[in-house]
Amino acid sequence: MANGSLLDEQAPPLPREITTQPRFSDRVFRLVITAGGFTSLLVLGLIAAFLAYRGLEVFRTFGYHFITNYKWDGGNPDAGVKPSLGIGAMLIGTIVISLVALAIALPVSVGASLFLTYYVPNFLRKPLTILVDLMAAIPSVVYGLWGFFVLMPHAVYWAKLLHKYLGWIPVFDVPLPIFERSPFIAGLVLAVMIIPIITAISREVFTQVPLDRVQAAYALGATRWSMIRAVVLPFGSSGIAGGAMLGLGRAMGETVAVYLVLNLAYKANFHILFSSGGSIASMIVNKFGEASPFELKGLMAAGLVLFAITLLVNYLANLIVRRTARTGR
Repeated sequence: MANGSLLDEQAPPLPREITTQPRFSDRVFRLVITAGGFTSLLVLGLIAAFLAYRGLEVFRTFGYHFITNYKWDGGNPDAGVKPSLGIGAMLIGTIVISLVALAIALPVSVGASLFLTYYVPNFLRKPLTILVDLMAAIPSVVYGLWGFFVLMPHAVYWAKLLHKYLGWIPVFDVPLPIFERSPFIAGLVLAVMIIPIITAISREVFTQVPLDRVQAAYALGATRWSMIRAVVLPFGSSGIAGGAMLGLGRAMGETVAVYLVLNLAYKANFHILFSSGGSIASMIVNKFGEASPFELKGLMAAGLVLFAITLLVNYLANLIVRRTARTGR
């Protein structure tokens, strides 16, 4: 009996049954993730449908002239004056301000991501990374107030310097010496807001550079900057472009910060230092409280145009980032 019980205790365990059937916890997790993804798509679709439903009458009335016309006049139905609505000037202003922000933020973001990846000491890398990521969580109204009260006095001086030394370039020329609340200042504020986005994407791409390529560059006698220029930047170029376009999409849709630091004017302004301009988002904020019922429909149509542009920019950015992740180039 003793020998039999000893043999029973030493008996090998039964072989584990291999199956492709997911466990209950896996099915629950998949269901939750799928529901969350479809919920996001549903909310996005409902927003687009709502904007299209409210703004369809405006597109029927004005056609493509709603996008190309520079005039925004709600008219006076009691006096028989028909409205004339157009977002052409605001669309140009949105593009100009966003490009100014991108031109300022892109080199700063790439430099910050390279510093965090290859230059900063290890004990400082994590705190600085958290600090940069935390900038993305600051509300836009805080950036707007900071830009109006703190940044604008200094930015006016910088704008005057740019006009003094680069005024022969048309975009830096001004018809009148008025430099406050300009697209340049709005672009500076937006640049600070999109730096964390571009920095995070660029840093993620730079950390995926194959280590053998980096070590091979060092083995051939390359300095750190030579290695970055020959290996890191070519490898991460598509990722940098994707991060830049994500930042561009954020800049195009920003509302309160631009409204606080920009002088709204319904005319196309390519002089970035001059106190005139606007964006679609800031126009919606400015007009929403006093708009007539038909103007409200026009604002919804303007929101639909901005929604479509932002969605397209973000789609292209995600496409570039996915291509980078697949090919590593």
